[in-house]
Amino acid sequence: METRPDSIPFVDLQAQYAAIREEVHTAIQDVLEHCTFASGPAVAAFEAAFARYCGVRHCIGVNSGTSALHLALIACGVGPGDEVLTVPMTFVATAWAISYVGARPVFVDIDPTTYTMDVAQVERAITPRTRALLPVHLYGQMADLSPLRALCDQYGLALIEDAAQAHGAEYHGTRAGGLSQVGCFSFYPGKNLGAYGEGGAITTNDDTIAARVRLLRDHAQSEKYRHEEVGFNYRMDGLQGAILEVKLRHLDAWNAARCHAAARYEMLLDETALALPREAKGRRSVWHVYVVRHPQRDRLQQALTAAGIGSGLHYPIPVHLQPAYAHLGHCPGDFPVAERVAGECLSLPMYAELREDQQAYIAHTLKQTLGEA
Repeated sequence: METRPDSIPFVDLQAQYAAIREEVHTAIQDVLEHCTFASGPAVAAFEAAFARYCGVRHCIGVNSGTSALHLALIACGVGPGDEVLTVPMTFVATAWAISYVGARPVFVDIDPTTYTMDVAQVERAITPRTRALLPVHLYGQMADLSPLRALCDQYGLALIEDAAQAHGAEYHGTRAGGLSQVGCFSFYPGKNLGAYGEGGAITTNDDTIAARVRLLRDHAQSEKYRHEEVGFNYRMDGLQGAILEVKLRHLDAWNAARCHAAARYEMLLDETALALPREAKGRRSVWHVYVVRHPQRDRLQQALTAAGIGSGLHYPIPVHLQPAYAHLGHCPGDFPVAERVAGECLSLPMYAELREDQQAYIAHTLKQTLGEA
């Protein structure tokens, strides 16, 4: 019988904060003393550091990952009447951004192993109205970008990465955000690289896209009080920039710890009835969440809750079945892989500070519930 540890949270931001408290306080104090709250030097410093980290020329900080997606689509020329191919297995913000620009989200089912866009189904979904592909790097693993880039080149489409869950993830040695026209990141607090509030960023090697996004995020001001077009108040605030630059220094170590935790889960759960996540060849996941699957997912989650173990569902209703997108006319069965994953997915605790004894107890609880202990 495994010894029950204290309650195990799904995400433990307090443990992370305790380890970097002094660095964070120093960075915050600098912003407070200089009163540079809206954009400013701290944001510029983080942008430069994150661009280097992702291996790109430009990083533009914004106020959320949703805003990053919105501006990326505008900068890539997507507008009313266009179509953007994406996946139904994602957080709904991916589709929101497409709707914000007046375009139509067109869904492609996911690969049953990686849960990312099934490249074999993409070409037949392309129409004369298709303007961009928007694959999602789900759960920390990147989508299969090489064939998607080839399709974009063939059909003259933009390729935009939704990298909100993939800070530091790699595809054949290149980090997320550096293999497309635009990479879009979220720094929501629970992300691998999370702010202490909202935040997001766009990465690109395209000078024209970078200039347009910088303009749009700040009311489209080319100079103070001169507005070139309708813009947005999407600036990153100075405190978040300062915090993110501190946390970026630790990101590789945190991601490495997540990889070790994922390997421990695989060892502990490999011979159970759970379907475990797998890395595809040539890809390095950063394990934003560790998602197992089982037809009796709800019963397993209830057992974890009763044992004091946090868990999550990412995501129980695929986007094509959300009430907000009923007007698209989709029905259950349209995207069977996404629907199956949505009905069976269960996210286990995953963070750099997760201990071996905690994972052992989580595994014991799951096995006991499955009758395998």
